[in-house]
Amino acid sequence: MSVDPSLPSSTQRLQPPAEAHDPNQFALLRQRRFAPFFWTQFSGAANDNLFKFALTVMVTYQLRVSWLPSDLAGLVIGAVFILPFVLFSATSGQLADKYDKKRLIRFLKRLEIGIMVLAAWGFFSANVAVLLACVFLMGLQSTVFGPVKFAYMPQVLSERELTGGNGMVEMGTFVAILLGNVAGGLIIAVPEIGAHHVGFACVGMAILGRIAAEYIPTVPSTDPGLTINWNPFTETRRNLKLAHENIVVFRSLLGISWMWFFGAVFLSQFPSLAKDVLHGNEQVASLLLVVFSVGIGIGSLLCEVLSRRHVEIGLVPLGAIGMSVFSIDLYFATRALPPAEMMGVSAFLDQSAHWRVMLDLGLLSLFAGLYSVPMYALIQMRSQPTHRARIIAANNILNALFMIASSLLAGALLAAGFTVPQIFLFTGIANAVVAFYIFLLVPEYLLRFVAWMSSRFVYRFKVQGDENLPAQGAAILACNHVSFVDAVLLMAASPRPIYFVMDHRIFRVPVLGWLFRLAKAIPIAPYKEDPATYEAAFERATQVLREGDLLAIFPEGGITRDGQLQEFKGGIMKIIDRARAEGIEAPVIPMALTNLWGSYFSRIEKGGAMVRPFRRGMFSRVGLNVGTAVAPAEVQPTLLRERVQKLLAA
Repeated sequence: MSVDPSLPSSTQRLQPPAEAHDPNQFALLRQRRFAPFFWTQFSGAANDNLFKFALTVMVTYQLRVSWLPSDLAGLVIGAVFILPFVLFSATSGQLADKYDKKRLIRFLKRLEIGIMVLAAWGFFSANVAVLLACVFLMGLQSTVFGPVKFAYMPQVLSERELTGGNGMVEMGTFVAILLGNVAGGLIIAVPEIGAHHVGFACVGMAILGRIAAEYIPTVPSTDPGLTINWNPFTETRRNLKLAHENIVVFRSLLGISWMWFFGAVFLSQFPSLAKDVLHGNEQVASLLLVVFSVGIGIGSLLCEVLSRRHVEIGLVPLGAIGMSVFSIDLYFATRALPPAEMMGVSAFLDQSAHWRVMLDLGLLSLFAGLYSVPMYALIQMRSQPTHRARIIAANNILNALFMIASSLLAGALLAAGFTVPQIFLFTGIANAVVAFYIFLLVPEYLLRFVAWMSSRFVYRFKVQGDENLPAQGAAILACNHVSFVDAVLLMAASPRPIYFVMDHRIFRVPVLGWLFRLAKAIPIAPYKEDPATYEAAFERATQVLREGDLLAIFPEGGITRDGQLQEFKGGIMKIIDRARAEGIEAPVIPMALTNLWGSYFSRIEKGGAMVRPFRRGMFSRVGLNVGTAVAPAEVQPTLLRERVQKLLAA
């Protein structure tokens, strides 16, 4: 029997059971398994950007370097930093899978101290060649750290904490980038001694990161027997093949890379947007960066709240919609601004039209946070632990390539005569097209979005006992059947995909039939009516369990017509017997949907469902109670019905 790779085994995860019940993601900052790692990551991101931005300002405003024109300084420094991601990500993924992650992080932080000492000498002597070499070395250090970072979290966080942990890291990264850029710009601007102070600051920040890394707990290797392939080209191809083995993971990698493409277009155009479109000075450009970074941080933190502490990929389509809507509105907000003299932040904020621009920037970045965090968490959860870091490395390679492509495309559009607002319009429309294509390729995103919307905007949906839903391995979910949307609500309750066995007639219902076909639900018909469909349903159900997935069945055989729990039929026993014949011991999880009878999609009215849609008002309160697992050897229809009946009364 294959095993679902949703989470690493308990021997690979480092958290006391009680910690899974912390109220929110901020509680992780009080725990050793996360806090030292968070501050290590934070200090590294801040140091990278302090160093790079200070160097950019120095080369642009303070030095004359014949071989590095000031207008190309930012582009060259960015390219030198990102080059190692293309060349060495494949090797980095192998190192993160093979070695203890704490040892790797401590080594990388020691390396950072050495690089920053060399950079300090470069600042003292104004040696731009040495400083560019340090940019490359810091890029290399970040290249190795990336897979370690994202592979570390699934080993120390539970599934319920993974979204919050990723949100904290994403928020922390953008805050660190912002603070690093601000600090780099302020320190380097100090007359005469600014470069010296930058050198001291970089070394000091590296030392703080090394101190934080000392407290990271030991995390075991996931593949200690791995033989390192030092050829980056063949290993890159191998990593992409590993990622492609799980098509949802691979297409999620493409989705994240597209987000970096999208973000890189906006970040690269901030100086031009501030100067040529908004008629603002350097402080206005910094303000736009602050708004963008704060938006990303807020969106990242909102993910845990909106996902009920699960990996909720239903937020991804919501994020994509917001990214397109507000990037398109940014075009309309900026295209009609009248000519003006160059202004500072105070004069800029005095004009109401500029507040719409900042609102658009803040909201499109907020929705980018909602888009990216669940995707990262999904990749961590669904990747095999033995090669999770190598898949993250493949993601870094794709991210780098997409960011390079975004620079080339933005340059081509500018050369073709596009204005900056028109580039934003083009990017927003392209995002809508790409997102729609990705969601067609991976319908799970769209299905989860429908389930998420239904459980929050059609109903007020509360789940109790969701810790009884297995995080990995095959299981059968047995639930009462009250309405036409029972399956949609069960989707909303489970962070893992569920395959439903459903009456073949429901596939004829408009919209719902299309939705359930998209969900790969299994149609079943009575044997006397359609023996082929009957047998095919049981074979497909056994296959789902064989592949280590969740199978849901409504043992009553149909939607209740009086609101009462009907007798359970014997089909579930046939599924269990077939699975056990193949050596698959799939536990049965009893579940009860509560307070759905009489709601919009139930059959309480004589004319059928949806005759009086608002008879209970908007946002009807409904729930799901999940019971403890029943061993397959103990399952009987009557016993299972009793368990569900008790859950209904709970």
